[in-house]
Amino acid sequence: MNYETKYLELLSKEFPTVQSASTEYINLNAILNLPKGTEHFITDIHGEYDAFNHFLKNASGILKEKIDQRYPSLSEEARNRLAFFIYYPTDMLNKYQKSVERDVYLSLKRTILIQMIEMARILATKYTKSKVRKTLPEEFAYIIQELIYETGSHEDKAQYYHAIIDAIFNMRRESKFIVQLSKFIRNLAIDRLHIVGDIFDRGPKPHLVMEKIAKHHHVDIQFGNHDIIWMGAASGSEVMVANVIRIAARYNNLDCLEDGYGINLLPLARFASKVYENDPCTLFYPKGDSNLYTHDDDDRSFVAKMHKAITIIQFKLEREVILRNPHFKLHDRLLLDKINPTTQTITLDSQTYPLKDAHFPTVDFTHDPYRLTIEERDVINHLTHLFKHNEMLQKHIKYLFQKGSMILKYNNNLLFHAAIPLNEDGSFMSQSLAGKTYQGKALFDAYEQSIRQAYLNRYAKDNPDLDTFMMLWQGKTSPLFAKHAMKTFERYFIADKNTHKEITNPYFKLRLDETILDRIYEEFDLSKKHSKIINGHIPLDITKGEDVILANKRIYNIDGGMSKQYKKTTTIGGYTLISDSYAFFLVSHQRFSSYINLINEEKDIISITHSEDINNRRTYVYDTDKGQQLKERINDLANLIHAYRSGEIKEKA
Repeated sequence: MNYETKYLELLSKEFPTVQSASTEYINLNAILNLPKGTEHFITDIHGEYDAFNHFLKNASGILKEKIDQRYPSLSEEARNRLAFFIYYPTDMLNKYQKSVERDVYLSLKRTILIQMIEMARILATKYTKSKVRKTLPEEFAYIIQELIYETGSHEDKAQYYHAIIDAIFNMRRESKFIVQLSKFIRNLAIDRLHIVGDIFDRGPKPHLVMEKIAKHHHVDIQFGNHDIIWMGAASGSEVMVANVIRIAARYNNLDCLEDGYGINLLPLARFASKVYENDPCTLFYPKGDSNLYTHDDDDRSFVAKMHKAITIIQFKLEREVILRNPHFKLHDRLLLDKINPTTQTITLDSQTYPLKDAHFPTVDFTHDPYRLTIEERDVINHLTHLFKHNEMLQKHIKYLFQKGSMILKYNNNLLFHAAIPLNEDGSFMSQSLAGKTYQGKALFDAYEQSIRQAYLNRYAKDNPDLDTFMMLWQGKTSPLFAKHAMKTFERYFIADKNTHKEITNPYFKLRLDETILDRIYEEFDLSKKHSKIINGHIPLDITKGEDVILANKRIYNIDGGMSKQYKKTTTIGGYTLISDSYAFFLVSHQRFSSYINLINEEKDIISITHSEDINNRRTYVYDTDKGQQLKERINDLANLIHAYRSGEIKEKA
């Protein structure tokens, strides 16, 4: 029996008769000719759960646009009300239950319910009944299906249609029905969600962002540099554990570790309070808005001590990784031994600079400035153990590895977080890993394989792949960092801002060169005519004239500064790149404040479309990656049907 016959025998177990195989063959051919589902691309969320959650709920403005198109005769107030019942049904139900009389409340719910059924019907038209059925909430699946495929506009069906709605109200299930119907509508609005890196850091609720992403029906993730340190910490990298805590302290988000993930930072707090008791640690006062730790100056000072303590531990831990991996070329990051404690200066590249803070009580400048004290070793051992054995964090990082990748080609578009590492002459940067040299696409693949092995071996005693996380966090050839060096020490301790400069990879200027762009397209097997390159990493504000859409709409740099930490850099609050069956279009969002304020006013944040790249013709499923898979499946079914009819394979039923 040849390989093809063996495969057809396996396929016959799923489709045991000519009839069942033919039915699936017809069904898949029909699916091929449906319009392509709507894809949303979002990047650099940075723990801003409330903003991210709102963009999913309002489909980045698409739902309101569809409401306006369907109900142009309604007042703006009525259209907004319907929109917010779809976005936040529970809050809106509570609001009107308290603010209007019972009869008015029931009448409003009936109106909203009927309007929502119509919106569900409109959104469901581009999907098969089978796909719609899989999206339906289990409790009301049959009822919703009946309502969206029937209509009250035909006399013979009107009585049936309204009888269903009457029954929902008679059983007092209308509120629950509205809540479930709103979820169904929102799921239909975004068919595929692409997260182009940086879920973690800066913002307060990355754990809630991860929970939200995990509930979405179709999602993929491209790893960002801030994701990689959390992935490394969960894999057992001490250096990455220190980085995660240092950044959380720097941006005033230690509560995302303690309250969000339940990671106990008390041992670090005790150590910091003891060692830096008389040190004001003013350089390490947290940034950002007040939260759990920063109600007053005493709390800010407490966080600053923890911040400084973990920062010094991090600098010490980096030495061993750097010495183990000379091919990482990170020796210029070893700076503790360049300090002169007597003059309180540091010498870099033959130039001496005064230190803004020269109090290093745990650094032994005489014997070994990088040696951890016994207490520092106990602290980092404790913290690393907590990260490796934290149930929620491990669940989230496992999901990242399952749904994520360093780079993704999807529907002929190339998605990655930051850059394709290039040399000044436009050639691909090369990097040695495990004795082999990689560049271009192979470098992305090699980095990904290494960190996957590191995570799978996170409980092993010997795990050399852990070091790759540090390389991806701050290495020159990292596609996620994309700069020549990370100047963490200099930014903390040296006043001269010339030492702070982190030069971006040549990719960011050379990608506009047609020859270089052709080389990239060829390396990643992209179509010059139809493919887009989509990345984030560097916050840009299109309203200030900054170039977000590049190379004649072939490159989209879609980091719009969603994090509140960027509110001085960008006036907007993030972008969504949307691809439907008609076009690509970039939407910028007004900075998000509070969903409570939005509900009270029933006015959505402003989302502005800045660019539309209209397709020459409407895109159908047969044009997509999913379509290619379906075509292969259709071909296999045709072969199976032929094998049944020729007698090569017997029907099973």
